[in-house]
Amino acid sequence: MAWSERQIAILGEMGIRLWSPPPSAEQAAEEETVAVVEAPIPVAPPRARPGGVAAGVAAMDWPALREAVAACRACKLCEGRTNTVFGVGHERAQWMVVGEAPGEQEDLKGEPFVGKAGQLLDNMLRALGLTRGEADAQHQVFIANTLKCRPPRNRNPEPEELAQCEPFLIRQIELVQPKIILAMGRFAVQSLLKSGEPIGRLRGRVHQYQGVPLVVTYHPAYLLRNPQDKARAWEDLCLAAEVVAR
Repeated sequence: MAWSERQIAILGEMGIRLWSPPPSAEQAAEEETVAVVEAPIPVAPPRARPGGVAAGVAAMDWPALREAVAACRACKLCEGRTNTVFGVGHERAQWMVVGEAPGEQEDLKGEPFVGKAGQLLDNMLRALGLTRGEADAQHQVFIANTLKCRPPRNRNPEPEELAQCEPFLIRQIELVQPKIILAMGRFAVQSLLKSGEPIGRLRGRVHQYQGVPLVVTYHPAYLLRNPQDKARAWEDLCLAAEVVAR
């Protein structure tokens, strides 16, 4: 893939170099050791309450689905939300980005991936010629979260909450019909792949979700705390781009 000067500049601002020297034997051995001791993360089984949101969601179109999310009171997260966070982007985009749960800024604005993490994601997408803004389906993404409401104090999602929101995400994927899903962060990966394996073990290869290719990568908020992994995240995006280009 050939990169324009603008794309190279964007990557430089992110702290990513397109070409890096191969790791030394000592570094390679250290990475191998880390991979060996990395343990799976237990995945608690979903426990959705009877009478939740699943009924009827599978047949909803976009307007009905948006209304259902906005009116949802299937779990206790509805009590503290300012806004539901449905998703944003082209409704038939080739790329679909799935994150974890809304944070404070997402709750206030009603849009996923805003603030510094959102800026980093936007820069990563722009480096590939993609945008969440006005564009055609080929160059725009659809961005959604596994949860549509913010957990209090940004705590981790609970299994029941993930289970209640899962039908909404499944229907979004069915309506978008993306060519690639980019799962960002532990809870997005667990929800879609039903796997407790660490992201470090799952990234670097193409998975499948209901027949759609899926690539695992780190959440932008994690990358802000661990900038040394930005290059790995860029590799994941390049892998996803290769899948779309096939």
